[in-house]
Amino acid sequence: MNQETSPNFKLSIILFLVTLTTTMLAGALQQGINPKDTPLQVVKGVPFALTLMIILLSHELGHYITSKKHGVDVTLPYFIPAPSFIGTFGAFIKMKSPLLDRRALLDIGASGPLVGVIVSIPFLIIGLKLSEITTGTQPGGAVLGSSILFSLVAKLTLGSIPENCNILIHPIGFAGWIGLLVTSLNLLPVGQLDGGHVAYAVLGEKQSRLSTIVVFFLFIFGFLGWKGWFVWGFILLIMGLRHPRPLDILTPLDAKRKTIGWITLVVFILTFTPVPFGYV
Repeated sequence: MNQETSPNFKLSIILFLVTLTTTMLAGALQQGINPKDTPLQVVKGVPFALTLMIILLSHELGHYITSKKHGVDVTLPYFIPAPSFIGTFGAFIKMKSPLLDRRALLDIGASGPLVGVIVSIPFLIIGLKLSEITTGTQPGGAVLGSSILFSLVAKLTLGSIPENCNILIHPIGFAGWIGLLVTSLNLLPVGQLDGGHVAYAVLGEKQSRLSTIVVFFLFIFGFLGWKGWFVWGFILLIMGLRHPRPLDILTPLDAKRKTIGWITLVVFILTFTPVPFGYV
């Protein structure tokens, strides 16, 4: 390891360990544990923390490995610890060299979300099997929204659930649910999100028009449902709706990559949750 990459490696490891700690604390708090009163009980947050970290790491390693295959210079994944209810704002890798063509753009953009959702589903199934079915709701409790994919997995795993019953989801299942949500957020075809990479690879300059339409509908969803879409919409506006051009914009996509592009669109539709969070 040379001197240039060593600081990046150390920073990546430090952020990983700090984020593992904050997600473990978040997992413990989700179960009603007060770290100040019972510090040893914090270990109960480990199932949630490890599951979420594996899902996020798989997503970023999908980008990292694919970037290396295309000769793109990228950093190791950087995790972002945060004092939030899940303990993190996610993870990212930073590209140090420009993308060569639309083929690399599609491969790198699609690899992370596709790997992430593949890893999330088994954890979601395990978590659902460990979950409890309860009747009624408790005031003040959080309610998780449902995507098409989550509903399908839940029905295949648990069968039909009566209308007056709810799933008290296990921490492992909650981490799997977050994995689906992270996938859909990253696949929004806006700017330099993963979905933006894929959309530009397929549509070229038309991607900027699609970005504008998507952000407009996010604000509509904010008015009609979850207010968090306002935050996402403003963040995306600040980040920029246009995608920068790769060095080669003329080389067309082959049939295999066009198929991958359609697959990512289907994954986005299946994982999108119009109202991710609600409260009783």
